[in-house]
Amino acid sequence: MKIVRIIPCLDVKEGRVVKGINFVNLKDARDPVEAARAYSQQGADELVFLDIFATVENRKTRLEWVKKVREVVTVPFAVGGGISGVDDMKALLDLGVDKVSINTAAVRNPDLVKEASKAFGKNRLVVAIDGKKNPAGSGRPRLEVVVKSGREPVGLDIVDWARRVEKLGAGDILLTSKDADGTKDGYDIEMTRAVAEAVSIPVIASGGAGKLEHLYQAVVEGKASAVLAASIFHFGEISIPEAKAYLKSRGIPVKI
Repeated sequence: MKIVRIIPCLDVKEGRVVKGINFVNLKDARDPVEAARAYSQQGADELVFLDIFATVENRKTRLEWVKKVREVVTVPFAVGGGISGVDDMKALLDLGVDKVSINTAAVRNPDLVKEASKAFGKNRLVVAIDGKKNPAGSGRPRLEVVVKSGREPVGLDIVDWARRVEKLGAGDILLTSKDADGTKDGYDIEMTRAVAEAVSIPVIASGGAGKLEHLYQAVVEGKASAVLAASIFHFGEISIPEAKAYLKSRGIPVKI
């Protein structure tokens, strides 16, 4: 097993880190610059910054927010939200961002994945996939892709879409369960495992972490290559060193 990455996520709205449940009822969590500095010092393997309302508000990523975080972060740093083309990606990479993450734009224009991978290299491209579960007999995919901050189901099967973005040149898949998001009841293991077993690129599990056991389950049962979390880190319930020590104690390779 390769080294498993621990990744805090900064969901940013109006210049502040926020956190909700099922992508709604957002509450203020902390200052993004202070959070980025703290997580870097604590030993986060990477950091994800998502301008979560950029696409909904039909605007670009707020570069001034990214610049402030870039000045203090000392670990690989991915940014998503409001990216609609390679020019947007280049603007972020020119600021010193290590990776760009696309979600809705990839669904709307799958060729963008290929174009970005060719322009910048797959190691700098994350395709984020948000998904939800549908009941049997609904006439929709059991595991369905949703876009625009989870507001819009698009009729795509998550596993089919994951396989497609891998072929198009994605370097990582950031997979978030809308149903599990913010619940602290654990990652959606079914969804995570289905995607991880279907592709050969790393899958980052996201949505639902509430205790240390959940991180372990995402890796062992969900086959995730990395675990992303927000609430447990933002509100001081679990620290990154605690998460790494726990996983190491259970035989999961981590970078200490």
